[in-house]
Amino acid sequence: MRITVDKIKNPKKKPDMNALGFGRFFTDHMFMMNYSAEEGWHNARIVPFGDISLSPATMVFHYAQEMFEGLKAYSAVDGSIRLFRPDKNIERMNNTNERLCIPKVNPDDVMQAIEELVKIDKDWIPTLPGTSLYIRPFIIATDPFLGVHPSSTYLFMIILSPVGSYYAAGLNPVKICVEDEYVRAVKGGTGHAKVGGNYASSLICQKKAEEKGYAQVLWLDGIEHKYIDEVGAMNVFFVIDGEIITPALEGNILPGVTRDSCIRFLRAKGYKVTERKISIDEVFDASENGKLDEVFGTGTAAVISPVGELNRHGRIAVINGGKIGKISQFLYDNLTGIQYGTIKDEFGWSREVK
Repeated sequence: MRITVDKIKNPKKKPDMNALGFGRFFTDHMFMMNYSAEEGWHNARIVPFGDISLSPATMVFHYAQEMFEGLKAYSAVDGSIRLFRPDKNIERMNNTNERLCIPKVNPDDVMQAIEELVKIDKDWIPTLPGTSLYIRPFIIATDPFLGVHPSSTYLFMIILSPVGSYYAAGLNPVKICVEDEYVRAVKGGTGHAKVGGNYASSLICQKKAEEKGYAQVLWLDGIEHKYIDEVGAMNVFFVIDGEIITPALEGNILPGVTRDSCIRFLRAKGYKVTERKISIDEVFDASENGKLDEVFGTGTAAVISPVGELNRHGRIAVINGGKIGKISQFLYDNLTGIQYGTIKDEFGWSREVK
């Protein structure tokens, strides 16, 4: 794929890398590529980061035909730039495209676009521990039309953002509120796809949780309101009586790249990991019987996020005394070690940007 490059004339002042937060700052450049039925994906270009112009009738505003992904570039200890399993994000991206009737993008072209953009803005990659360059690919429907059918034109973009910890608490355990009034997804819907609508519909519950002093929401299934799906921005794992359990992928849960990495890593190290249905009652019963050893979330943004407390209508489960557990710490140390190159990558997950 040929990518034209228009570099910025006056680069922006970079933020304080000690106070990045998450998703607040953006680099100097962005990638853009258009789709039409006549030309397919075309006009790949890297241009200065800036606003885009769209008609008020653009279909994405009205019918939400869009998707996005999230991955990171890391400044490794040897000075190289590394991506973590980007092929899995690209695979999931095209699975989402298929569900949303968005034309698939050649995986090699997506990889090339990511790497070229990261190389141009490599000076924005933070080097402090726990920091990285967040990569946000997304596609929107661009036909200016009011009517419910797939668009015939699309815009594929990638933007970059230097980030620190996703949660203000960092690796300290977060408090989670169980949501059983609203639901996130059901089998046959878009729960397995990475689309903005899944997150928009979760905001009312996130707001409720934050008003109660909780960082996130734990979603239950949309049929029986009994079985655990995932946390608001993460997949979730439970360690009960030494067994590591995570909800099975049945079409209503996002197939997280970090989730898959944790399962593969733990099994390779001899741990028993079970993917199955797990009810919220099973979790609280285990807590009350002294068998709930750990709970943690997994995702690109936070990597590993220990859970220190669960609350369901005042029924409280305090996990591991509100402290990070051994398995959570083990996973965090090893996954970030692979990402930053401080430990050997035995799985071939790390990809160097050259």
